[in-house]
Amino acid sequence: MEARAILRHARITPMKARRVVNLIRGKKAGEAMTELRFMPYRGAKFVEKLLRSAMANAEQKEVAVPEEMRIVRAYVDEGPVMKRLRPRAMGRANVIKKKTSHITIVLAEEEEESND
Repeated sequence: MEARAILRHARITPMKARRVVNLIRGKKAGEAMTELRFMPYRGAKFVEKLLRSAMANAEQKEVAVPEEMRIVRAYVDEGPVMKRLRPRAMGRANVIKKKTSHITIVLAEEEEESND
């Protein structure tokens, strides 16, 4: 059984969020939570909160012990871009793009490997 959580319109660029998500993909949720707590990156706060939510969803579904579940899928998609204008010399304007992200984390139960 799976449990997932999605954070939409997070005010962080996808590249910065992917740097954190790539580090925790495939790990157990408990280990990943510990690592995220001590990461220096700004994106770690977003991903930690999202992982906490996915674990709460798993607990609500009563699938398994959330700390023992594995992060099977974790990815970051681009969200909408907010465009702002910045005045420049001689009446010109520069466009500033404020990017957003959609972050998804999916937890699944650890499958027992059988040696036949």
